[in-house]
Amino acid sequence: MTRPINDTFLKAARGERTDYVPVWYMRQAGRSQPEYREIKEKYSLFEITHQPELCAYVTRLPVENYNVDAAILYKDIMTPLPAIGMDVEIKGGIGPVISNPIRSLADVEKLGEISPVEDVPYVLETIKILTQEQLNVPLIGFSGAPFTLASYMIEGGPSKNYNKTKAFMYSEPKAWFALMDKLADMIIVYVKSQIQAGAKAIQIFDSWVGALNVEDYRYFIKPVMTRIFASLKEENVPLIMFGVGASHLALEWNDLPLDVVGLDWRLPINQAREIGVHKTVQGNLDPAILLSPWEVIEEKAKAILDQGMAQDGYIFNLGHGVFPSVNPETLKKLTAFIHEYSASKLSR
Repeated sequence: MTRPINDTFLKAARGERTDYVPVWYMRQAGRSQPEYREIKEKYSLFEITHQPELCAYVTRLPVENYNVDAAILYKDIMTPLPAIGMDVEIKGGIGPVISNPIRSLADVEKLGEISPVEDVPYVLETIKILTQEQLNVPLIGFSGAPFTLASYMIEGGPSKNYNKTKAFMYSEPKAWFALMDKLADMIIVYVKSQIQAGAKAIQIFDSWVGALNVEDYRYFIKPVMTRIFASLKEENVPLIMFGVGASHLALEWNDLPLDVVGLDWRLPINQAREIGVHKTVQGNLDPAILLSPWEVIEEKAKAILDQGMAQDGYIFNLGHGVFPSVNPETLKKLTAFIHEYSASKLSR
């Protein structure tokens, strides 16, 4: 039996009125937390995510420490790729490295399918522990989006410009669309298994899709994103889209069958709404501001909250992830400020 939860985040995601603005932070689990750093001295990311009790602890820690309104599952976007045949290694200081990158249609055709119960049972077990035993807020599950996953699979690791990925997209369209379909199939099965295990919302991270212009996004990416979100809609949980440096795609995301448009810090919330984003908005304090004096943080957060609260359907978050150098006390103080300030405004 699932535990009763604070559903403020879920209400906001559905565009409903709330008593205060809910908040969670991307990369809130780990990185800046001393308890997490202690764990990382003994275990790698791979080892943490493969131990459900330990992974659940890392996931719920920011909820206990900061009093945020949602938890996000601690894992890596590369997690499902080995199941379909990619040789992935997370290298310290570099990130995910793939030793068998995609180079042709034949490589795409070799990719297999994911069976979550067999391939990632530790992910599902972590979700069950959290949602059935530990959390009093919703758990957000997630997946990388096709473009971002493809960029790692084609480049062989992180990239600054995605030249190989875009060249493959332009020069091998048949292989590209075959890869998009393979990844969509994987994402749908993988995400649905997270929801069935207990995740109450899903965020799709298209971290690097800002490398594409609007025209290319519409042709090469939007059809597969429509298929993914349309299929996930059947599960009746809020669906969130987020990417970095992708403000020019905000209206494209607003068209998709999803519930929440996540904004990074480059596009102000009021501007997003002015250009036609009518869905719930999530964002978008620049995480660098968290390293500033409190007076600066409060002023910037207040301005963002005032924009967000101008209409129902708003979730406070950062414009990207928490830096390791952020003081956890800052996040705790910011969460309390967001709750108190928004409650005082919304109660009028």
